[in-house]
Amino acid sequence: MATGTGSTYGARDHARAQEGTQVDTMPTLPAGAWPNPPAGVAPDRIVWAETVAGGNYTHKVIARGTELRLTDLAGDACAHVLLYADGRPWERLNAADTVKVLWNAYVGEGHLLLSDQGRVLASVVADTSSRHDALCGTSTAVRNTQRYGDGSPQGPSPAGRELLKLAALKNGLEPRDLPPSLSFFQGVRVVADGKLEFTGSAGPGASVTLRAEQPLTVLIANVPHPVDPRPDYVCTPLEVLAWRAAPTAPGDRLWDATPEGRRAFLNTDDHLAARGIQ
Repeated sequence: MATGTGSTYGARDHARAQEGTQVDTMPTLPAGAWPNPPAGVAPDRIVWAETVAGGNYTHKVIARGTELRLTDLAGDACAHVLLYADGRPWERLNAADTVKVLWNAYVGEGHLLLSDQGRVLASVVADTSSRHDALCGTSTAVRNTQRYGDGSPQGPSPAGRELLKLAALKNGLEPRDLPPSLSFFQGVRVVADGKLEFTGSAGPGASVTLRAEQPLTVLIANVPHPVDPRPDYVCTPLEVLAWRAAPTAPGDRLWDATPEGRRAFLNTDDHLAARGIQ
């Protein structure tokens, strides 16, 4: 008779014995059991707590007003982020409008992340990194295969687009639903001759906090930036932490920071009010 995991009963007993164990790069369940909640955030407000390994991805639907903090734990994370109005995937992050409407190609605190409907999907309420990118998008299987020898999602050097495809499929989305993403923690700058200069990371512990201004589907791939010049596939863990809060409201400094931003918030509130979302 087979013993250990060589039998159905043995495999079941082995699997059940793992209950209560925690791997560093898996979600904390319930999220409120996260050991280090942010200052001023009660554990029962935490709705998402996870560490995403380099070369991996995550996704979740979050409510309007939720604050989502991403942290570059060791200094070499790169979070490639896509946002969708939940249940309405045709309204999604538009990187071009995000930089065009707000007259700024370098995402940071106070920036609004816009859809092509002129509405705010999320706002950047805090940023200690300033090393972000709205110009390049994420890596592809073809490019990673050329650089590292493999770009498949299960291989040693997964491409960001391939991981975002997996996250998208788990939310009823298709590859054609993937627009260019924003990259957090590994930045680029446009230099005088028009070329892109890779600025790299701000170092370990840098974080950026987004506030969901609509109910959102969030997709995140943690992979090297596509113009990172290093020959090796370098990507370290990303901390993802979200908690219940309140959306931006009239009178908030973000609401009135620019005429374009104020109009985007008014567009957003008008749309949500008609749908009965406060």
